[in-house]
Amino acid sequence: MAGIRVAVLIDGGFLRVETIKAKKLYTPDFIERFALSCRAADESLFRILYYDCSLYSGTVKLPVSGQPYTFTSSDAWLHELSHKDLFAVRRGVLKFRGFKPRRTLGTNQAPLTDADFKPTFAQKGVDMRIGLDIAAYSANHAVDRILLVSNDTDCIPALKYGRRAGLQTVLIEPPNVRLTPELLAHIDFKRPVLWP
Repeated sequence: MAGIRVAVLIDGGFLRVETIKAKKLYTPDFIERFALSCRAADESLFRILYYDCSLYSGTVKLPVSGQPYTFTSSDAWLHELSHKDLFAVRRGVLKFRGFKPRRTLGTNQAPLTDADFKPTFAQKGVDMRIGLDIAAYSANHAVDRILLVSNDTDCIPALKYGRRAGLQTVLIEPPNVRLTPELLAHIDFKRPVLWP
């Protein structure tokens, strides 16, 4: 392979939120097209690492009625993504964190129902996996540059480590995204990338 060797690391939670805000359909094909568009002309692609969680599956109690509610999901889309050329999927875990009100609760309102609340979830393990992969690339020198699709400041220690080890770091900027200034302080380049 000629050119500067790069790995694209994609925080799936971040990319999904920004894609939906842009009213784009978030599919494995869209993710692949976006990942490929992150690479510059003088770069050769070593691998695309995609970090995400399957949607939550499990039974919880609804907040008002106390009735059981079962969340079901399929991770077939992650399997499809993992079969694409040069893709590796790194899975975190999605944890159920309870329910929160859909609106501000005040006095003189109708009695609350389960529909007045929405479930909340938290991704676990994604940032750690990104950090471990940056550290591995820093140690084995398989790539010259990391192209990171994320806006999470938890990535800063790994980016600092990678830069000290000689990797160049590029933060990918999707359209209409304001990247965190703290993150920008610890990268070599910012690269705007259009939606495919």
